[in-house]
Amino acid sequence: MSAQATSNRAATWRNWAGNVAVSPARTVSPSSTEALAETVRRAVADGLRVKAAGTGHSFTAAAVTDGVLIRPDRLTGVRGIDRAAGTVTVAAGTPLKVLNAALAAEGLSLTNMGDIMEQTVSGAVGTGTHGTGRDSASVAAQIQGLEMVLADGSVLRCSPEENADVFAAARIGLGALGVITELTFGVEPEFLLTAREEPMPFDRVTSEFDQLVAENEHFEFYWFPHTDGCNTKRNNRSQGPARPLPRMRGWIDDELLSNGVFQAVCSLGKAVPATVPGVARISSRALSARTYTDIPYKVFTSPRRVRFVEMEYAVPREAAVEALRELKGAVERSDHKVSFPVEVRTAPADDIPLSTASGRETAYVAVHMYRGTPHEAYFDAVERIMTAHGGRPHWGKLHSRDAEYLAGVYPRFGEFTALRDRLDPDRVFGNDYLRRVLGE
Repeated sequence: MSAQATSNRAATWRNWAGNVAVSPARTVSPSSTEALAETVRRAVADGLRVKAAGTGHSFTAAAVTDGVLIRPDRLTGVRGIDRAAGTVTVAAGTPLKVLNAALAAEGLSLTNMGDIMEQTVSGAVGTGTHGTGRDSASVAAQIQGLEMVLADGSVLRCSPEENADVFAAARIGLGALGVITELTFGVEPEFLLTAREEPMPFDRVTSEFDQLVAENEHFEFYWFPHTDGCNTKRNNRSQGPARPLPRMRGWIDDELLSNGVFQAVCSLGKAVPATVPGVARISSRALSARTYTDIPYKVFTSPRRVRFVEMEYAVPREAAVEALRELKGAVERSDHKVSFPVEVRTAPADDIPLSTASGRETAYVAVHMYRGTPHEAYFDAVERIMTAHGGRPHWGKLHSRDAEYLAGVYPRFGEFTALRDRLDPDRVFGNDYLRRVLGE
């Protein structure tokens, strides 16, 4: 079997939401670091740019190229578990759901994770995927080492001890520094989480927000636009025993209601926008409390089958409540018909230059619209509010910010761009999106 599969036919690649499509000159699926390095060398020799795409769960054009598109399908699998060091090394194209299942089989787990696990590990870290946590940070913050192919086709390994300056920045690299081939994550013995989900009025959640964050290891909530209703979720470590959701209750809540019925509701709202506020009020009142205890990935993550587009901003945590109240007021004064809840999460400060939580305690406000529904006016209104609070957009979600703005909200922005100039001076890994957010 060849070390890579290559197609010269201009096949069209689309992202999950369907709002980004690209027809590259070549699509290549390397199965080893050496094959990927050779792919980069050949592309450079042919004057083509290179981008790697994961499973397409970004809403931006971060992976777009008219040159060589690297697909991760064959660069997968767990390469090693070091129990003494508390690490797992995994190929870059491995989906998070595969990693989570493999770790669970070994009695291990990541400390924290986002709420979906369809992404590849490299795609998730490269765009700054995060969950919610008082003390534990993003997926990228759990990396202890990585390997990547640089623009000259060489292979660079880095960690806090080896090429530490590259490691510091490359954990969230936007695909601008090289193509990641392997990642080493810190892991810990598998633990149990008890999830407590319950409805709560908007005014109570916002007035008690700081207390709810302080008292829980992982706190998040969803506000339903056009209503005063929220749904809260508190995840905390538990001594057990495990008490998973009963299979039928889990299916009703997570498949029938959160995906099946919600799909129908969104379709109705798209066809008849006037129905959205009334349906939102019914939906927010239909929520019921539930408590369950399970292994981490079964608590942190949920299936997401209703397709949407999304914008998410990271604001200083102390600005979160004010920004959310402004957003609620903006929706109430407008003609926006918003069928998706607004999601609010938190993260501690970290030390990654382009992390949305770099150097500051952070709250995330995420807004969504059903795919195919006009979203621009709503997202523009949200963006005006969030940028007024020094917000940083999620790198993989829709936003209109450019390098000039981003340099003002990321104190270490120049550190990253200087490293990019050193590692990829000819912009082998460049594209229009990176030109906008990082500059020329």
